Amino acid sequence: MTDLGQRLIQAAQEAVAIARGEAEPGSYVMNRPLTADIRAVRESLGLSQDAFAARYRVPIETVRDWEQGTARPDPAMQAYLTVISREPEIVLRALESA
Repeated sequence: MTDLGQRLIQAAQEAVAIARGEAEPGSYVMNRPLTADIRAVRESLGLSQDAFAARYRVPIETVRDWEQGTARPDPAMQAYLTVISREPEIVLRALESA
């Protein structure tokens, strides 16, 4: 087996151990899943992609990319989506008064 192959196997084993809580992540960075599923949030509000994008001032192309999985929201946008999912009317009021 090549050196690269051995390193990939070792990295995978370390990732599994960290995910199981059997090892400390140390300096590793773990990507956490999206806290708010954009499609589920949008559908729970009864909004089309266009309506969601317009209401919450997110470019329609961005909403489409998130839902299709071709892009992921950055941490700030993930936080915004979490707030929308929990308090959509408060976000709407804040945006209307801005």
